[in-house]
Amino acid sequence: MILTTINKPLRLLLINYMHVVTVPELERSYEELKTLLPEFTGGFRLLVDFCRLESMDPAGVDAIGRTMELLEKHGMEMVVRVIPDRSKDIGFKIIGIFHYKNIPRIVVCETMGEAAKVLGI
Repeated sequence: MILTTINKPLRLLLINYMHVVTVPELERSYEELKTLLPEFTGGFRLLVDFCRLESMDPAGVDAIGRTMELLEKHGMEMVVRVIPDRSKDIGFKIIGIFHYKNIPRIVVCETMGEAAKVLGI
């Protein structure tokens, strides 16, 4: 399951990955982002929460790559990933090398508290 929300005053996009994430869910999330991202003008920051992720289908790597490209195209300035269990990092750094033209500032945190400090919220 993927839940995406925006906070315009904070210029923040939050993506929560929960339970078991499938390729169809990644595709739906991509389509949803295409409708949400025009809400931001002048750039935004991305907070990605993996705290409740159990597993993600490895076949979703293409959808993740397209999502990275879409986010960059719409002015993403910074990525903060919350990954309490580093074994659940499916290689976002490597995927980003192939899909970001200009790699944004990326910070990986173990808790949402750490992420909030990094984002100044």
